[in-house]
Amino acid sequence: MATKQKLELTWIGKENRPKLEPRILLEDPAKSYHAKHRVTENDIFDNRLIFGDNLLALKALEAEFTGKVKCVFIDPPYNTGSAFTHYDDGVEHSIWLSLMRDRLEIIRRLLSEDGSLWITIDDNEAHYLKVLCDEVFGRGNFVANIVWQKRTSRENRAAIGSAHDHLLLYAKLGALAWKDARNVLPSNEDGFANPDSDSRGLWRSTPFSAQGYRPNQMYDIVAPTGDVLTPPKGRCWAATEPVFKNLLVEGRVYFPNNGSGRPRIKQFLGEQGGLVPMTWWDASTFGDNETAKKEILALFPDQEPFGTPKPEELLSGIIHIASNPNDLILDSFAGSGTTGAVAHKMGRRWIMVELGEHCHTHIIPRLKKVIDGEDAGGITQSVDWKGGGGFRYYRLAPSLLEKDTWGNWVINTDYNAAMLAEAVAKIEGFVYAPSDALYWQHGHSSERDFIYVTTQTLGHEQLQQISDEVGEQRSLLICCAAFRGKADRYVNLTLKKIPNAVLKRCEWGHDDYSLKVENLPQKTAEVPNIAVETVTPSTGNRPKKKNAAQVDLFGEDGEA
Repeated sequence: MATKQKLELTWIGKENRPKLEPRILLEDPAKSYHAKHRVTENDIFDNRLIFGDNLLALKALEAEFTGKVKCVFIDPPYNTGSAFTHYDDGVEHSIWLSLMRDRLEIIRRLLSEDGSLWITIDDNEAHYLKVLCDEVFGRGNFVANIVWQKRTSRENRAAIGSAHDHLLLYAKLGALAWKDARNVLPSNEDGFANPDSDSRGLWRSTPFSAQGYRPNQMYDIVAPTGDVLTPPKGRCWAATEPVFKNLLVEGRVYFPNNGSGRPRIKQFLGEQGGLVPMTWWDASTFGDNETAKKEILALFPDQEPFGTPKPEELLSGIIHIASNPNDLILDSFAGSGTTGAVAHKMGRRWIMVELGEHCHTHIIPRLKKVIDGEDAGGITQSVDWKGGGGFRYYRLAPSLLEKDTWGNWVINTDYNAAMLAEAVAKIEGFVYAPSDALYWQHGHSSERDFIYVTTQTLGHEQLQQISDEVGEQRSLLICCAAFRGKADRYVNLTLKKIPNAVLKRCEWGHDDYSLKVENLPQKTAEVPNIAVETVTPSTGNRPKKKNAAQVDLFGEDGEA
């Protein structure tokens, strides 16, 4: 029997995966912001802006938000080799693929069953990214490669000017099933007219013919000029003769060429319920880079704008198609905050992650303007945005463990008792929910399984008392500094010592999964760091590969 072949993308360091620490999130109320009063009953206040490494932030969100995100939009640096004002772009190709893979795998878990992922990218990495996404999501989950017109002016310095970006779209349900979950675009008047002054208003026409041969749809039609019309060669009429006669009575049939042409059917504006999205998104409808720059300059006239921000019209189209009001939108490469601003105006809940300082210089001031109703640009008028709602600002907690003076791993001194309990509960897979009545209930994994975290050394009498309170119908995991006696003595208790119990779980003290352009490893002639698409037997052995550092992407985009 032939060995089944699997097409996959291979690169140096692919087998290396970071052992991510699931950090807890700490709110900074001084940076959180909410409207002073409700503007509408639909105002949303529990949005999240997270400052920190975006790979660690995605891991931090995983426990609470797995299967809950309706739409993910990411605009990662494009790996063009250029350094941008607000972040560094141009990481080495193999490393870029590893860091994207690590993020895509978590994003897939965060998506709801009817959720979708949208990624903007240019030609430099688009085709490698497509194969990588096929591997993570499955080829059957690919929906479309949308081409967005990012510029309308000519680029005279280039051999062939770049006028578009790719927008890769994947759906967790798969392309066919997701069709029922997505929304169509609102109708516009393009292509509609009323040349015969029809009282029903603007209309456009569609041919009254169909591909193939159907005997009951092959008949003669007499045009207003008296000409006898037959279907075009290789086609039949679009419906049976009785249906056509009803359309005539309703005044829905239009004969072009002064009444002598083959019939067409009138479709009035608003009847079709919307427009099915297409793979060509032009600048006149979805904006371009210049539109986006003007939007940013209007908000921050005294600051240097992003090199290639995304316009609000583009995000509006994505969010409209992929979600409904109150759905959750995620952008882990927030950049200037366009995704959150647009989602907020459109009545969606949102989460954004940003590592750069522009989180404070651009995103927070921009969101404040949106919340206060002082942002008049972008989609504000089209959605009739008046302000309202708010967001909470979070930062990633420091690593749970740190090394002491003698090089031993110990609990980080920045952690108080509540932070420690929440962090250990998260690592152990428990929901942190401390009880007001029972000191030993810090969280739960089910209705009868609980966790207790303490830095105390517990003796037999304390453990016996806790065991008696837990009772026979419940179980408790105790994570403590130390305990006396045998661990298996209490049938309803499981005892673990911290930090030893979690020591090998994660990469402790690793706060930054980024690598700046100037610090990239140099390529060698012997082992070129390029990615190649290879056919590898799914059960075969793969050649050993050299290690590649794990890095982070952050920013709004990185197009040259």
